[in-house]
Amino acid sequence: MILSFEDIAKDDELIAQLAQWPVMSKFYRNCFYNTLETTTEVLEDNTTFVFTGDIPAMWLRDSSAQVRHYIPLAITDETYQKIVVGLIKRQIRYIQIDPYANAFNKEPNNQGHNGDVTKSNPWVWERKYEVDSLCYPIQLAYLYWKTTQKTEMFDELFKKTMHDIIALWTLEQRHEEHSNYTFQRFNCPKSDTLERNGLGTPTGYTGMTWSAFRPSDDACIYHYLIPSNMFAVVVLRYMEEIAREVYGDAALENDARKLKETIDEGIKAFGLVNHPEYGEIYAYETDGLGNYNLMDDANVPSLLSIPYMGYASADDPVYQNTRRFILSSGNPQYYSGKAAKGIGSPHTPVGYIWHISLVMQALTSKNDDEIKELLQTIVSTDAGTGFMHEGFHVDNPDEYTRPWFAWANSLFGELIYKLIKEGKQYLFPQV
Repeated sequence: MILSFEDIAKDDELIAQLAQWPVMSKFYRNCFYNTLETTTEVLEDNTTFVFTGDIPAMWLRDSSAQVRHYIPLAITDETYQKIVVGLIKRQIRYIQIDPYANAFNKEPNNQGHNGDVTKSNPWVWERKYEVDSLCYPIQLAYLYWKTTQKTEMFDELFKKTMHDIIALWTLEQRHEEHSNYTFQRFNCPKSDTLERNGLGTPTGYTGMTWSAFRPSDDACIYHYLIPSNMFAVVVLRYMEEIAREVYGDAALENDARKLKETIDEGIKAFGLVNHPEYGEIYAYETDGLGNYNLMDDANVPSLLSIPYMGYASADDPVYQNTRRFILSSGNPQYYSGKAAKGIGSPHTPVGYIWHISLVMQALTSKNDDEIKELLQTIVSTDAGTGFMHEGFHVDNPDEYTRPWFAWANSLFGELIYKLIKEGKQYLFPQV
């Protein structure tokens, strides 16, 4: 079942409030509802399949981000409740099929990257292990619970999945010694496969948990990915609360707390670098062997998104130092051109920045002037489509990747919704 705009937006009071801002009204109408109109299927088993857009598979990460902005509407609307809970239930089933996989098919049809050298399953579209893929469904369930006070998704399978995630993250603290996960893809860019016959580059123990790939689906250079470990800390905190308040399971609560503390200690011990210009900042990646990668990527979790994730406040001094660094030429993925400036990704060509990173910069900013400038940039770089893209060239927004990318649309819809709720329509561009 694909929903129509008339089905889902008939009572949206924000549309009327945007009447005097026609540009923002257009983007709100297009982007806020794009996921429901184009990529959401409520299936016969009452689960929800949310594919990513121009790829017919469901990413655990993308699908969560694509519906997060609907959670406030689920307080009173049963349609949104059904969609979000149905998605959580399908995500949990997928994790039980293969917790190392990042993307899944709607049916066990063996579509996707079935030529990769890794453990195969006909349900799996791609088996690139990314820590954030396990974070997102737990975060979605937690945010839905705290907003609506509804607990129907917290069944025994959800509880088992939390146990399984904790066990996997614990095992992957010592990837070199204990993990059986490997991944190889041939005749592809270097970023699509792991070195050392699929093991990845060497690591030493840090307390953090190992990730094969980034949320861009690109291979990590060093496999302790700091933003994803931060996200894991936040999600383990959520697990503690769910274990205590919903299940009354002291053992599960304790396991989540201990792992959270260990990973966080690892971030603080190995994830911080003294930069000669910006002071103490977070690295993007490290290996526990003395190597660091100083950069940020447009995909979330990112260092830019630290307050959005809930790991630290936007006022945190180390975050502010890090933010200044990653929004500068010191970040190899920061580009500035005739049309825009912002963070891109090695996943797209050099000189391309992402709408996701521009929206995230606005979502994490406390500066009205910065937000206003970002909004103007975002709405003027859509190439006349009325929608967000993946990456676009900093000198020519008509050159862009992925004309249909629901995650970016949802995130911009979330930003518009947030600004209206905060009464900040005065920041909206008129043209």
